[in-house]
Amino acid sequence: MKVLVVVDMQNDFIDAALGTKEAQAIVENVKKKIKGFNGKKIFTRDTHKTDYLNTLEGKNLPVEHCIKGSNGWQISSVLPVSDDDMIIDKPTFGSKELGLYLENLAKENTIDEIEVIGLCTDICVISNALLIKAFLPEIPVTVDSSCCAGVTPKSHETALEAMKMCQINII
Repeated sequence: MKVLVVVDMQNDFIDAALGTKEAQAIVENVKKKIKGFNGKKIFTRDTHKTDYLNTLEGKNLPVEHCIKGSNGWQISSVLPVSDDDMIIDKPTFGSKELGLYLENLAKENTIDEIEVIGLCTDICVISNALLIKAFLPEIPVTVDSSCCAGVTPKSHETALEAMKMCQINII
């Protein structure tokens, strides 16, 4: 079985509070990847409460975003999310719940590969790719760079290089 993890393809990261032209540019690639993927699909959703600005993350990034229930928190409506797909709300960059879910899934099924795509390459994509590698070190993890965007093009490239060094396949 193959698994596709779609990280934080939410309105606030695409074209709202923290959106970038680079994020907007990958939406069609992500859509095609999801539509053509034959396997288990898992979406993560950055999820904050209304007290976000009082959190450690909020003090370091004082831009309210992905507040649970808001339009910015929603996964882009352009993307095909089905009832069979899993959605994991995560309160921080990397999702322990995702790691545990994949670990349990691997006990029940043979996972041949886990592919990770989404936003932002240099924050949540790298965090979750490394977390997956820690939970499942013998399962190949791949990141499709054409379906990711970083905060800046330079930080995107830096994150891809860091993941390569940790034996994550970059395509």
